[in-house]
Amino acid sequence: MIDAADEAMIAEQLGRVPRGAIEVSSRCPSGHPNAVKTEPRLPDGTPFPTLYYLTCPRLTGAIGSLEASGLMADWSQRLTEDAELAAKYQAAHESYLAEREALGHVPEIGGISAGGMPTRVKCLHVLVGHSLAKGPGVNPLGDEAIALLGDWWGNSRCAAGWVPDVQADA
Repeated sequence: MIDAADEAMIAEQLGRVPRGAIEVSSRCPSGHPNAVKTEPRLPDGTPFPTLYYLTCPRLTGAIGSLEASGLMADWSQRLTEDAELAAKYQAAHESYLAEREALGHVPEIGGISAGGMPTRVKCLHVLVGHSLAKGPGVNPLGDEAIALLGDWWGNSRCAAGWVPDVQADA
């Protein structure tokens, strides 16, 4: 369950009320949410394969810059050439599916994880969200992306102690 203060922060970050979020799965070093775990079916009935959804605009912007660099095509190619990396990425896919399935069975997304897993790299946002939520060693390409991001949150209003101008209902 997400508390009212976190929900208000996430709404400020997203510019809208979060949908299907059930917990904060990762926080930036200043303590603000940067990823949430979501239900596999949104409240309106829409199937939602993204188990870990990033909420921090600074983080999502930094990941967008990585995606624009062409990195995903290079990493997809690496998956075809590096059997050890492909096996670890397959394991990440299976872990992701099992965790999402534990929240509820949604036949429309059965067997489909997110981010391109297990055979390609389609969305670094998903892979980073997975790595932030589960910690290092679970999603190898999410871990690599986090390493490339470096100090993504530094010198931001968040690092300076920013608190959104919203009032959460208790």
